[in-house]
Amino acid sequence: MIFTAMCGIAGIISSDKTIVNEVNLKKMTSALAHRGPDGNAHWIHSNGHVGFGHTRLSIIDLSSFAAQPMHYLDRYTIVYNGEIYNYIEIKAVLQKAGYVFKTQSDTEVILAAYDRWKERCLQQFDGMFSFVIYDRKEHILFAARDRFGEKPFYYYKDDEHFVFASEMKALWAVGINKKVEEKMLLNYLTLGYLQNVNDKSETFFEEISSLPPSHYIQLSVANKRFSIKSYWYLDKESAIKVPVADAIEHFNELFNISVKRRLRSDVTIGSSLSGGLDSSSIVAATSGLYTKGQSDYKPVSFSAVFPGFEKDESAFINAVADKFKVTNFITKPTAEGLVNDFEKLCYYQEEPFHSSSAYAQYQVFSLAASHGVKVLLDGQGADETLAGYHKYLHWYLQQLLARLRFADAKKEKAALQKNNLPFEWGPKNIIASYFPAHVTILLEKKAYRKTINHPDLTEEFTGSFKGQEWEGIHKPIVSKLNDILYFNTMQFGLEELLRFADRNSMAHGREVRLPFLNHELVQFVFSLPANFKIHDGWTKWILRKSMDKVLPDQIVWRKDKIGYETPQQQWMTDPVLQDFMHEAKRKLVAGGILKPSTLDKKIKPLPAYEEDNFDWKYLCAAHMLS
Repeated sequence: MIFTAMCGIAGIISSDKTIVNEVNLKKMTSALAHRGPDGNAHWIHSNGHVGFGHTRLSIIDLSSFAAQPMHYLDRYTIVYNGEIYNYIEIKAVLQKAGYVFKTQSDTEVILAAYDRWKERCLQQFDGMFSFVIYDRKEHILFAARDRFGEKPFYYYKDDEHFVFASEMKALWAVGINKKVEEKMLLNYLTLGYLQNVNDKSETFFEEISSLPPSHYIQLSVANKRFSIKSYWYLDKESAIKVPVADAIEHFNELFNISVKRRLRSDVTIGSSLSGGLDSSSIVAATSGLYTKGQSDYKPVSFSAVFPGFEKDESAFINAVADKFKVTNFITKPTAEGLVNDFEKLCYYQEEPFHSSSAYAQYQVFSLAASHGVKVLLDGQGADETLAGYHKYLHWYLQQLLARLRFADAKKEKAALQKNNLPFEWGPKNIIASYFPAHVTILLEKKAYRKTINHPDLTEEFTGSFKGQEWEGIHKPIVSKLNDILYFNTMQFGLEELLRFADRNSMAHGREVRLPFLNHELVQFVFSLPANFKIHDGWTKWILRKSMDKVLPDQIVWRKDKIGYETPQQQWMTDPVLQDFMHEAKRKLVAGGILKPSTLDKKIKPLPAYEEDNFDWKYLCAAHMLS
């Protein structure tokens, strides 16, 4: 049995003992109650300078031994959110080294691993996590976040205080200022950026920082020394030569190990099922593993469908559910529901989001909650690592040209066109193949001009940023496909999607697990040549080959790419939603951000993934300012 640490963590470290009290810790854990509705607990060190809080969602091992904050060896205290999927294997190693365990929890394994290896323990973990350990002997605080950023960690720091939590609302609950960072807001409104790639710690609020993925914090409480260091790097440069059959076999092996580990639980685990290749592959792998070991298991999945919408994926969802005898539950999000739930959605997300697709995901987790399923597997991460988005196609062609593989480029371009995959290709792409650094500079300048010359924004708002070229704007130098995949996986793109999933799942007290983000699997994919990802006119080629004859052909060899899309363009014609958007614009006008003339512009309904969907951004931004 395992204890699943679906929860919220919080803490205060201060030179002022009057601040470190149970009242403040309870304010923080109360703000995080949705992350752990089954209880909360608090601990204050005898020195009066360190206090932790924890909210708990109980699944199994309900004994007091497994509760948090957890103490270990009369030396360490931890609060922890997440899962260490390979905790059984790590525990066996530690037991051979003489460690004794009182619980069946992965929390205790983290503590023992830290005692044995200190910060090097992070290299051992396959998981999603954010945790804080206080060493009562050395008076050192150690905090860490998982490699890709599946679990959040926010903090406020000044010379005298360090305050942390799973969500920003817990920091606001104890008086941390909720002041919007205007540069971040500007980049969101004009470019749709949700992060500052030049400073991954920056959030949309001036006084709150985010611990970047793959990083840890060390804070000496005695002398106030503070440092942030990286503990893992994804290698995008090393390449291996491997026969196709061997590569597919090893990919399958790593993928199935990842899925198997993420099925470790004593509660029913379901799956999000969109009808796309990624979620369908997880259902297939899950079904195969359960067939071998648990014949009485009845698999369940949860989907959002949109009857009548041209991009509704019901047919694909049903094909997978029928193939693997999965009981599939559906939700049908609507414009009316979006209006009714929008305030709650913004409350849980805390920072802006790109489109109404976040609402569809929110509803899927709500559906799982209504059926009592606490854990869902999901396919996030596959598109970024395996080149699933159509935007990657021209980068691959440019790589072939840059390496003078003209015949291969011509052949691949023809195959992509035969499959009717949309991609940009013209003289500019040919030039970009040979001068990637120059193209990067041009793209950054273009983004900068788009930012400061936006027709709806006031001079008052944009004026202070003029002349600050590339502030918060960064385009990668892409000389090969792996460069852009690395950028979207580790620097800009994936982490924001993980934030949506974490907040939407935890809003309903659910946990989401992501098999495609096992770090060994990701590193293997990055070590493969580019033609294992895009090949013969197909994206995610190695995944398709591994699922060939396992999933229905209509899933494996789908040519379209939808990606959980809602009928947002249709929804934006809804009169109530339009009034909602007009009201948002009025608020931004009153705040000196939008020009008054924008109130005379009609709402422009656009699809969910349209780049310049400004009316949607105004809606999100206005609610963030509340």
